Amino acid sequence: MSSSVSESNLIESESKRCSPLSNDALKNLNTRSTLKGLFQLSAHFAILGISGYLWGTNLGHNWLIAIPAVIVYGFGFAAMFAPMHESSHRTAFENNLLNDSVCWLAGVLSFYNGAFYRRYHKWHHRYAQDFDNDPELSDPLPQTLVGYLIMLSGMTWWWGKLKTHFRVATGQLEDYPYISEEARDGVIFAVRSQLALYGIAIAVSIIAHQPWFITYWVFPLMVGQPILRMILLSEHTGCTHDTNPLTNTRSTKTLFPLQFLMWNMPFHAEHHLYPSIPFHQLPAAHQQLREHFTYKDQGYVAVNYDFAKNLV
Repeated sequence: MSSSVSESNLIESESKRCSPLSNDALKNLNTRSTLKGLFQLSAHFAILGISGYLWGTNLGHNWLIAIPAVIVYGFGFAAMFAPMHESSHRTAFENNLLNDSVCWLAGVLSFYNGAFYRRYHKWHHRYAQDFDNDPELSDPLPQTLVGYLIMLSGMTWWWGKLKTHFRVATGQLEDYPYISEEARDGVIFAVRSQLALYGIAIAVSIIAHQPWFITYWVFPLMVGQPILRMILLSEHTGCTHDTNPLTNTRSTKTLFPLQFLMWNMPFHAEHHLYPSIPFHQLPAAHQQLREHFTYKDQGYVAVNYDFAKNLV
């Protein structure tokens, strides 16, 4: 075990000015665990494997099993966002090489890119809810119910990812100020290698005359993406646009299976206040911090309903 968290400590200082935890309490919560990280990752892959098997073996003839299976399977892929996010902070494991490797792999499976996301997300933490600097706010919120449903479907997300991957792979980084000159080559290589891996998977499917790439990755990820859209919309929408982490981020109570696949990310206000706290310590952090937060909501459906009804 180790309490040294190099990447997140760079962000941690931003929240020290409104810290409800003592130094000793934070030190205890900051302890990383490779064993717990590997268990979580293995369980995530096991869920993907079992649901993927049920999807593939029942597709086309037993829809009562195939449909719920593909929902779980697809969300399992979409929720690979969570280990990518955790590893981008280098809090999933004690070993930073393992963190970076899992960050890249989880990004491949979720159609993000770990190397790009790590820099993007660091700016999000540094400038959370700042209209001028938070990169998450570069995508405007939907202003109509139709726009909300389009966003929820994942259509705008897919198009945005395709554009970003293409721009980064071709070296067009002018619009991404969070990619430093030192990181430029590494991020470009990470995206190119990811796209090459997709190319190999597509080629194998074509050579085998099988729709494997679509059946076992693209379509399930499309099915699972709306659930992730609901979760991510809830994290900051409707919260304050200021530098106060006690009011600009929401924690959301949810069902255990969702909380598990999202690596405890529903405790999002706790995470934003102390990015160095590893995922497996967030429930304990919640017990110590929940009274300090303004936004603690009962479920993602409720948060999304409140947002959508104001668009009607």
